[in-house]
Amino acid sequence: MIQTIDLRGEALTPRRLAEAMPRARVDVAKAAESAAELVDDVRERGMVALVEQARRFDGADPRHLRVPREELAEALAALDPAVRAALEEAIARVRAATAVQVPPDRVTELGPGARVRQRWQPVDRVGLYVPGGKAVYPSSVVMNVVPAQVAGVRSIAIASPAQREADGGVHPTILAAAALLGVEEVYAMGGAGAIGAFAYGVPELELDPVDVVTGPGNVYVAAAKRIVRGVVGIDAEAGPTEILVIADATADPALVAADLVSQAEHDENAAAVLVTDSPELARAVEADLEGRVGGTRHADRVRVALASQQSAIVLVDDLAAAVAVSNAYGPEHLEIQTADDERVLAGITSAGAIFLGANSPVSLGDYLAGSNHVLPTGGQARFGAGLGATAFLRPQQIVEYSAEGLGAVRDRIVALAAAEDLPAHGEAVVERFADRTP
Repeated sequence: MIQTIDLRGEALTPRRLAEAMPRARVDVAKAAESAAELVDDVRERGMVALVEQARRFDGADPRHLRVPREELAEALAALDPAVRAALEEAIARVRAATAVQVPPDRVTELGPGARVRQRWQPVDRVGLYVPGGKAVYPSSVVMNVVPAQVAGVRSIAIASPAQREADGGVHPTILAAAALLGVEEVYAMGGAGAIGAFAYGVPELELDPVDVVTGPGNVYVAAAKRIVRGVVGIDAEAGPTEILVIADATADPALVAADLVSQAEHDENAAAVLVTDSPELARAVEADLEGRVGGTRHADRVRVALASQQSAIVLVDDLAAAVAVSNAYGPEHLEIQTADDERVLAGITSAGAIFLGANSPVSLGDYLAGSNHVLPTGGQARFGAGLGATAFLRPQQIVEYSAEGLGAVRDRIVALAAAEDLPAHGEAVVERFADRTP
C-alpha cells in the first residue's frame, strides 16, 4: 500500500536526501502557459471569459459572478447551528493567535535629532482564493480573512469556483463563512481566471484590482499566482498537501496511521510520510493502514495517495537523522510523536506548522488550533512561512533628522557621495547649511 525507503546506514547528504525523499509530480512551470492564456483572457474580455472558464472547468453556469448580499445573508441564516458554532470558535481562536503577529511600531534614536521610525502599514485591498474541488473549505475562508482583518486591511474580496451542485453559485457554506466574517464582496469564479481577475480587475463587475492575492488552489492557481507576481503580491504557490510524521518506538501506530490517512483523503496527490528509527513501528503503522483505509469514506483516493510516489515510510538510524530528513524535506505539516518531543523540536528548522505530541494532530490545526492552515508546500517551508498578518503588512521606515542630526553626518555623506561619483548627493546635504542671508 505504501512504499518503504530505507536510509539506514547512509550518509544523509543534501543531494542524497533530495534524491530519496518522495514528492508529488506537480510541475507549475508546465501549467504556466495554459494559466497565462486564462489570465490574459480575463484581462482582455472580463466577465465573458470568466463565464466561459466556469463552464469549461467547473461544469457550472454561474447564475451571477458577483454574489448578491441577500444570498450571503440567506446562506448564513440556513447554516447548520453546529457548523456555525464551530466556525465562530475557529474565528475567535485564529484571531487571538494572529493578533500577536502584528509587530509594534519602533523608534530608533541614533543621536541628538536623529531618529528612524518603523511602522507597519496594511495593504489597502486583498483578494482571497477559496478552492472548490473534492471538498468544501469554509475553514479556508477563516484562515484567509482573519489575518487580513487583524492586519487592518480595508477591502477584502473572496473568490471561489461556481458549483454545479449549487446551481452555478458558490457553495452556501463558503458564503455563510464569508457572511459570518462580514465580507460582502464574493465572486463565483475559480482557477487561473480568478487570480487574473483579482490582479487586473473586472470593470463590468465593479471588481477593482487588489494588492495581494492569497489562498491555496490547484496547479493552475499556483501558476497564475506566479504569473501575476509583481503586479500583485502573493503568499505562496501552493501545491499538494503534505504531512510528515517523526515518530519513534513510543508512538501509537494507530494514531500515526490515522493522521496519515487524514491527510491522504484530500486528494490523490496528497503526500503522507512517516520518518522513524523503529522498524517495529513502521510495520505496525503499515499493518494498521491496510485495515484502516478500507473503512474511510474516501478510501479510493486515500489508497491512490498512499500508494503513489509522494508517500512513504522512511527508515533512519536515529532521531537525529529523522530531523535531518525532515529539514531537507521542509514539510507543510510536521508532527512529532516521540519520547522527547522537545528535544526533537529543538533541531527542526524547516516546517510550515509543527504539531507537538500525540494529542496535537494536523486536523486540529486545520480547524481549531488557532494556528493558520494556509502553509507552504513542496519544500517551500525551507524559505517561506504560513499565512499570517504579516502577509498583509509592509514595514515602512520614516527618517526624521533635525539640522543638528544632519550636521553630525554631513561630512561623511559628502565623502561617500564623492566616492560613488554622485557629487549632487553631497551637495543636496551641504545646501541645507548654506548661508542665505541677503
